[in-house]
Formats: sequence, C-alpha cells, structure tokens
Amino acid sequence: VGQKRLSSAIASFGEKSSSSASAITINVEWKPYMIDPGTNINGEEFEAYNQRRWGSSGWTNHLKSEGRKDGANFANWNWWPNTMKAHCLVNFAHERYNVDTSMSNAAIFHALYEEGMNVSLIDTLVKVGTERLGLPEDELRQYLEAGEGERGVKNEIKTGRNMYDISGVPFFVIERADDDDDDDEGDGRPYGLSGAQSANTFLRIFEELSE
Repeated sequence: VGQKRLSSAIASFGEKSSSSASAITINVEWKPYMIDPGTNINGEEFEAYNQRRWGSSGWTNHLKSEGRKDGANFANWNWWPNTMKAHCLVNFAHERYNVDTSMSNAAIFHALYEEGMNVSLIDTLVKVGTERLGLPEDELRQYLEAGEGERGVKNEIKTGRNMYDISGVPFFVIERADDDDDDDEGDGRPYGLSGAQSANTFLRIFEELSE
C-alpha cells in the first residue's frame, strides 16, 4: 500500500513540476526490514501464522480494504514469508545489474500478494528474478543458495534502526539530495514517516523540499 501511494505521489509531482524551469528528479531506494525474523525460513501459511501470533487474521481486513483503493488488491495473500532471501534478491538485482529497487520490490509484492507465491523460497525468487527482472538464473540461484547477501541485509536493517529508530514498516525517509550544500541548518533534517502515508502527504513534502 505504501509503495502504491508513494508511486502515485511521485507521478502527480512529476506532472506538476514538468512545466517548471528546472526539472526535479525524485530518486527512490528501498531498504530491507524484517517484521519477524523468527518466521520459518520456508515461510508459513498465512492463516496459521496469524492465528499463532495474533489469534486471527482479522487485523488484515482494514489493510486489504485500504489497499484496494490504491490498486493493491491482496487477491491471493496465502503466505507469511521469511523475507531474508527476497531482500537478497533486491540487493543482487540492484548492485550487480542496476535494477531499480522499486521494480524489484513491486515484482516481489505482486508475486506474494496477488499471485499467492511463497517468496521465502529460492525457487520462487529465481522465477521472479528471471521472468520479471531479466536476471541470469544460474548466477542468481548460486547467490541466494550461498547466502552471500544476508550479512549485508542484516547490517542495513541495523543501520536503519540505529539512525531512524525504525521498529516497523513501511517507514519513509525523505530528504533533499543537495542538503549538504545548503547553509540553512534546518534544511539538513530529513522527514521520517512511519506507516502507509496518503499520496497527498508525500506530495506536500515533495513540494516543500522543492522550494
């Protein structure tokens, strides 16, 4: 839901700023976070996980209802995944083949929430990576099976917690890329937003930072 709303805000901002004298580019980079690192490494069935942890999956009803308004239908949310390998896929695609993290995340989200795929599994992630992101199958499989990127994922999660006190997702950090060059002491502080903000909230911040 958060990604859908952010994308909508970026599109709206682009339309508004396209007529300005200087074009403004918004760059997005998604970082890893694991809600429950104790989730079974092979993932858990959605209802069974929710029953075990919260007593029911009722808390997701509002999320699904809100998501449908933004094009996130949650049509086949069948698994609660262990997302470590999925984060590794995102980093592999970005670092080795310059695949935008938004594209990788969108492919994983669609596989998980709309197609009912278990993105905890290497076979599933290789399928997503090769068919939707154009990544080389053998290299990707070897990378995931060897656990090459797992230490990096854990370090990035730790950094996010230390820098921004992140304890849940989605969490958004928004700042100007040229803040280091500004003389105004207040300009250097990024916006930190917890939760799936409205597209209008994102748009307002983009407009403030572009002034």
